[in-house]
Amino acid sequence: MNDARPREFEFTDQDFQRIRKLIRERAGIALGENKQELVYSRLARRVRATGMRSFSAYLDHLQRGDGGEWEAFTNSLTTNLTSFFREPHHFPLLSEHLRKQDKSSPLTLWCSACSTGEEAYSMAMTAVEALGGYEHPVHIIASDLDTKVLQTARAGLYRVDAVEKLPPQQVERFFLRCTGVNAGYMQVKPELQKMIDFRCINLLAPVWPIHAPLDAIFCRNVMIYFDKDTQLSILRKFAPLLRGNGLLFAGHSENFYHAEALFKLRGQTVYELSEKGKR
Repeated sequence: MNDARPREFEFTDQDFQRIRKLIRERAGIALGENKQELVYSRLARRVRATGMRSFSAYLDHLQRGDGGEWEAFTNSLTTNLTSFFREPHHFPLLSEHLRKQDKSSPLTLWCSACSTGEEAYSMAMTAVEALGGYEHPVHIIASDLDTKVLQTARAGLYRVDAVEKLPPQQVERFFLRCTGVNAGYMQVKPELQKMIDFRCINLLAPVWPIHAPLDAIFCRNVMIYFDKDTQLSILRKFAPLLRGNGLLFAGHSENFYHAEALFKLRGQTVYELSEKGKR
């Protein structure tokens, strides 16, 4: 690569192509040719932390089977941009959908790329408000490949400025203001946390520890990192997990027209099962 800026570690195009192949195999992420600088900046700290002198040496170390470093490598290349009620048009649709469901059995939702947890907690808050409280059981499975962000999600501890963007009644109902060592943070209330089961799940895994029927799946802003074939493979596995009237929520820049045999568009980036998908 031609880069006028000095680098701490040697980073060749061969190294970059090797990383592209490894993260594609490991997590399905398709890195574009324009991501060299991003990759260098995110992985240089791992090269430094492992005491290696070059990216080549680091990748050799990685491929010798260091399980912990594989986890750190994957976490470093995973993007985790999120916030409470991001893409807000989805949550009234989720609320309406939940109110229409048969209340004789628990409702189950899957947040399949939960990052640091804001999306899953937004789903939980929506469910509580839609159903008038905690009496009707709602189980939310929230998963991510990145083990580091899952630790944050399980803790349910967020900066005050992130939480205070919510309406005051939601803040009062669902959060506690921290003091002492956690001053400046808000804690998700225990009753909301109990609704959510955080798990590490790789969407590329041949089998997921998820059981049908699900009332809704949120898979937002993760499919953009996969090629169309990988997307289709995941969507084929989503379809049999959903109830016949279940909904699939996608990100604002994603569309699943290539899977029209399985899903049809219901609203803005919200999909329902096609007739074939229901079989």
